[in-house]
Amino acid sequence: MRLAFPAGRTSVLVCSAAVLAAALLSGCATTEAGLEREAARQLQARVLEVTQASSENDPAAALRALEGLEAELEAAQSEGQISEERRRSITTIATAVRAELNGAIAAAEKAAADKAAEEARIAAEQAAAATPPPAAEAPAPAPGPEAEKDDDKKDNEGKGKGND
Repeated sequence: MRLAFPAGRTSVLVCSAAVLAAALLSGCATTEAGLEREAARQLQARVLEVTQASSENDPAAALRALEGLEAELEAAQSEGQISEERRRSITTIATAVRAELNGAIAAAEKAAADKAAEEARIAAEQAAAATPPPAAEAPAPAPGPEAEKDDDKKDNEGKGKGND
């Protein structure tokens, strides 16, 4: 499902992803910065995925890319390509980006649910307005002349000749 972020949320997400990219890229050219060149290149690709998905209002893709970034980060640390301090710094920012994405998803889902509820309410009102009110029950019609003939026959039964 593709959810649209509110306009303000999109810019916040893109900025958060940009901060993540800046944290990752700052000083990544040397191992003294706590990040090897190859690991930096792989992580940069993941950050770019997060940033692009965020700017395209695709929170599911942004979260998948963020999960990929975190997996790459763990792998880089286990291989000694990134220092613990640098990993913590990037993880802290990634956590903030995840919170922004989850918040944006929740807001978009709430907006969609509110819109659906409002549309259902309007449809119900329109249906109620289009349906005529039930007619009040009219009294049963008075018996016509034929009913009186039938009643006369019943009254005269057994009163013929020889029935006295």
